[in-house]
Amino acid sequence: MKIPFSPPRMDQKIVDEVVDTLKSGWITTGPKTKEFERELTAYCGNKATLAVNSNTIGLEVVLRWFGVQEGDEVIVPAYTYCATANVIVHCGAKPVMVDVRADDFDISVENVRKALTPRTKVVMPVDLGGMPCDYDAVFALVESEEARAMFSPRTEEQRELGRVLVLSDSAHSIGAEYKGRKAGSLADVSVFSFHAVKNLTTAEGGAIMLNLPEPFDNEEVYRYLCTFTLHGQNKDALAKTKKGAWRYDVLVSGFKGNMTDIQASIGLVELRRYEEDTLVYRKHVFNRYEEAFKKYEWAELPLYETAERRSSFHVYCLRVKGVTEEQRDDIIQRIFDRDVAVNVHFQPLPLLTAFKEKGYRMEDYPVAYDNYSREISLPVWYGLNDDMVDEVVRAVVDSVEEILDNHK
Repeated sequence: MKIPFSPPRMDQKIVDEVVDTLKSGWITTGPKTKEFERELTAYCGNKATLAVNSNTIGLEVVLRWFGVQEGDEVIVPAYTYCATANVIVHCGAKPVMVDVRADDFDISVENVRKALTPRTKVVMPVDLGGMPCDYDAVFALVESEEARAMFSPRTEEQRELGRVLVLSDSAHSIGAEYKGRKAGSLADVSVFSFHAVKNLTTAEGGAIMLNLPEPFDNEEVYRYLCTFTLHGQNKDALAKTKKGAWRYDVLVSGFKGNMTDIQASIGLVELRRYEEDTLVYRKHVFNRYEEAFKKYEWAELPLYETAERRSSFHVYCLRVKGVTEEQRDDIIQRIFDRDVAVNVHFQPLPLLTAFKEKGYRMEDYPVAYDNYSREISLPVWYGLNDDMVDEVVRAVVDSVEEILDNHK
């Protein structure tokens, strides 16, 4: 492809930091991972942070810490990546899918209200494309007298919280803001992704952003999750380097989910230039797309900045008015034929075999389907210059108008 979709930013600063880690002799979880955690906490304003090897493991271990199990329900938007629902299935619980909003792809709080039952233990909003959900509305719902009365706790953690947990799948939204607060501090717990295509990458990786209310001790939960993501072992490799400290115990049957210092060294470079450089660059690309497409009646532009919410500018979700799914696919193929890479975020869960076989039906989520069937994700990455953006625009406009002309 002449213009790829989302290559990672790998420059000399990152190379130097990774080499420094390799030469240090400490390449697994160690001092740079702990520094990355501290800097993430300072940036996002939450209470404690655990760096892990993926968003997926982060979501799952939080569900398991909260005691989600067979017979429980977790509410998720039908419009999300499969990882959001897979982790619920792994716990033996049932994903309860709800439809999304038409304007910004985010979960509909009114639909969450209708889906609440005594079996509901968690609601998982998804900041799709990087635009934060309406978290005040989510909390107003789960903290309402009606929802609290319906909540049926089964574990000590659930009794301590006394309501449905708000666990944000914030895979897309590091750097986003909601009413002056940063993503990572908007829910009880949020989980970022640092996968290769994300705004801030560590190649693979993620972070659990703890922001639990009193009476929870977030540092205590952090220490438990450190243990749980190291097979339940009560000492990590760094702790065992102390003289005579070889002996350890395994307290629970946990998971292997730790981040390495190699990954964290990439993340430290990326985080330190994120707010003033990466986000500014990505917003410029978004703004240039908006200026180019707003003149076309067929273009439905993504909502990415309002008086109360600001996106992380992760995915530019353009929608084409008045086309079918098949026509959208044809448009995408024509864009590819012009050597421009685009994508679709995402295929809603009920379209996927794993969930169709569980009885989910796409027709039950009409807004999600309508958004998906007309959506084309445009390239946004550091280094995508104005000439490239203009070329993407030309490829999209020409491809869309060819299809629209063919179906007049």
